[in-house]
This record gives sequence, C-alpha cells and structure tokens, in this order.
Amino acid sequence: MSRNNYIFTSESVSEGHPDKVCDRISDAVLDAFIAEEPEARVACETFATTNRVVIGGEVGLSDKDKLKDYMGRIDAIARDCIRDIGYEQDKFHWNTVEVTNLLHEQSAHIAQGVNAAADKDEGAGDQGIMFGFATNETSALMPAPIQFAHAILRRLAEVRKSGAEPALGPDAKSQLSVIYEDGKPVRVGSVVLSTQHLDETLSSGDIRAIVEPHIRETLPEGWLTAATEWHVNPTGKFVIGGPDGDAGLTGRKIIVDTYGGAAPHGGGAFSGKDPTKVDRSAAYAARYLAKNVVAAGMADKCTLQLSYAIGVSRPLSIYVDTHQTGNIADAEIEKAVAQVMDLTPRGIREHLQLNRPIYTRTAAYGHFGRDPEADGGFSWERTDLAEALKRAV
Repeated sequence: MSRNNYIFTSESVSEGHPDKVCDRISDAVLDAFIAEEPEARVACETFATTNRVVIGGEVGLSDKDKLKDYMGRIDAIARDCIRDIGYEQDKFHWNTVEVTNLLHEQSAHIAQGVNAAADKDEGAGDQGIMFGFATNETSALMPAPIQFAHAILRRLAEVRKSGAEPALGPDAKSQLSVIYEDGKPVRVGSVVLSTQHLDETLSSGDIRAIVEPHIRETLPEGWLTAATEWHVNPTGKFVIGGPDGDAGLTGRKIIVDTYGGAAPHGGGAFSGKDPTKVDRSAAYAARYLAKNVVAAGMADKCTLQLSYAIGVSRPLSIYVDTHQTGNIADAEIEKAVAQVMDLTPRGIREHLQLNRPIYTRTAAYGHFGRDPEADGGFSWERTDLAEALKRAV
C-alpha cells in the first residue's frame, strides 16, 4: 500500500558545481559537432581540477578534414563554457586554465554496430535500461522536490550573472525536504543551501539574508512556514569553489539530472553523448511517453522503462507502472506507447528531432521539467502525444 503522508528530499547543484562544469563542456563539444553534421558521433568525457581541464573520448564526422579542424576548436569551446559559468579564480580561470584535448576518432568496431546499412534499421549504440517518469504534482509533471531545488539555483544564477547579487559565486548546492499530505506536496520542511561567495568576510547569516528573498519568491506561496528549518552555508565560509575546491567529472550527477531520486534510474549518464546513444535518447523518449500518459489523464503518476541491446533496433521490453493511480490497465498503456511512437534509435531521434545542437542548455538544472523551445530544445517535454495515446487504448 502506498503512503500518503511523508517527507521526500531531493538535491540540485548549480552550473558552477565541478561535475556540472564538466557536463557543460562535454555537451558544448557535442553541440559543436552536431551543428557541423547532424549525424556526428560524439562520446565526450571531461575531467576538471585545479588549473586543469582534460577532455577525452571518441568523435566522428564523415569529412575527416573537418574532423581535424574541429579538434582544434576544443580548447576555445572549454574556455567559453568556463567563462560563461563565471570562473575567474586564481586557480581556475577561463583564460589561464590548462586544457588538454585527448579526443580521438570513433572506433570502427563500435561504428559498425551502430551505423545503418541502407536497407537495415539502425541498431542501438549500447545495451541498457532507461526510465522515464511523470507525476501531476507540479505543472511541469515533475516531482516537486527536484523541480524546486533546480528552480532555486537557477534563480540564484540569474541574479549572480545580472550583477544583482555580486557576492555570490558560481558553485552551489540546494536541497529541499518537501512535506506531502494525502499524496500531495504542501510545504517545505527544510531548506539546505550551500553557495560559494566571493567576499570572505560574509557569515552564514549574511549569505542567508542574500539568498532568502530569492528562495521565497521561487517557491509556491505558503510552502515556507515558521516551522521550516533553514541551513544556509552550514559549514561556514565557502570561498574556494568549483574544480579548484573539488575535482569534477562528466556524468556524476545522474539523479540531479533526472528525478531527484523519486523514480528509478537505469544508470547511464546523458552529457557528452550524441543521440544515437540510447542512454540519452531513450531516456528522453521514456520521459516523453510517461509525461504524455499523465497529460492524457490516464494516470496521476507513471514510471516507464525501456530496454535495448547493442546493434538491435527495437526495444527488448516496455514496462509501465502507474503506481495504482491509473484508470487504464498498465498493460494496455504499454501496448499504446508502442503504437504511437517508433522506439528505434532512429525513430526516437526523428520524432523528437534530436539531431540538433540543443544539448549545452541541458547540462545544468535538469534535463526534465523544462519548457519545450522553438528551436527544438527540450522537445521531449511536449505533450503532443496525449490524444494519440487516448485513441490507442
């Protein structure tokens, strides 16, 4: 039996968190290659530490001369990312950091399992399981704790970059414990925020005075009460941030990137991977389908799993769980989602128009729960399949 009254906690991290710096660089490299060739193959990983960024992995363009040219642009791409995030620290500065590019051409053995012959379906780039999730507890059909943990940090980044709050630094983490009653989020039990600050003289109390108004305007009215616990920079000073304070790696924030722990995760990271990699594209498709199931009114909550094998085009399985909130049998929804969308890797890419340079913007503040954009960004957040799903059951 499901619980109706409980507290659930999720965390988010800012674009200046060391791991997110790496996600940003990896996705910016991906966008650069896809902008040149929509079918470019990219598997880019980034490591960052004091005064150093190391970029490695595999890339592929059909034109070998252009591939060499783009290899020469990697240094500038990394520096532009670091500058936009806002790092100008003595030991991590966009202009002086040492960038090492170890990218190389994609393995022919991997390519042969993925590249489609003219008369064959394209196979998945790897085996794996991917989960999508949606819930009607917020307008974005996302779990409230992660949705608002993201929103807090996005707001603080806006006022930092605008100059409205010049004391704030790029590195930050948020955490919200949300109280649920009768299965619905109603208020916040505790707020945890640790944010880098550029003035060494500021105390935890000073930082709370800076951030609290922005947090209050971000959260729904009435969610913060006299009983809400606040923990702002609880360890004291936080001046040295980013990769100088802690090393970063691409792909280490997969729960932040998805549902904040409110749903299962298949284990594959997203950033730096082109959309032939089902770790990314099928996870987007699973979110898209789960969101449309809820948007169609078939359930209040939906978890959807897809599974793939390398070189095999069709998903091996489709699983749906509506957590006893559905008015359509889960098995019928499984059949319906297979009817309304081609879930081969190529089918997903074409349906969601994923062969576009739309990935840098996904690197921070969540891949899900964002508004679809005119240029195709966050296309997996559309709810345009709802009517087709209704007709299919």
